[in-house]
Amino acid sequence: MINEFKTFIMKGNVMDLAVGIIIGAAFTAIVSSLVGDLINPIIGLILGGVNFSDMFIDLSGTNPPTMAAAKESGAAVFAYGAFITAVINFLIIAFVVFMLVKSMNKLMPKKVEAPAAPAGPTELDVLKEILVAVKK
Repeated sequence: MINEFKTFIMKGNVMDLAVGIIIGAAFTAIVSSLVGDLINPIIGLILGGVNFSDMFIDLSGTNPPTMAAAKESGAAVFAYGAFITAVINFLIIAFVVFMLVKSMNKLMPKKVEAPAAPAGPTELDVLKEILVAVKK
């Protein structure tokens, strides 16, 4: 069983997946910082100083002034600002992955198709030849 496990772990797909997960986690931190620290403030500035992290609807009736106060008090809130941030994160990650795949496809060598074999005579051609041979 140990040998089977070693064989499984050492397969290329498992190692590639592990590397992908590690890089993905680091990439997620970068994108979260990009969205939270750079993009959201710019969008908030354009929208008149709106801070997405403080966009919520209080469901508990305690009317906390900020999202941090709501979390601290344990109030039930509908945090749609956090959802907007998550959507922006997703769109940025999806766009970066799209650009990465697109650039990798350009770097990959084009598959050269083998030239088509010359077409042999069709069935009709063969029948015509047989007819000519029979007539002689």
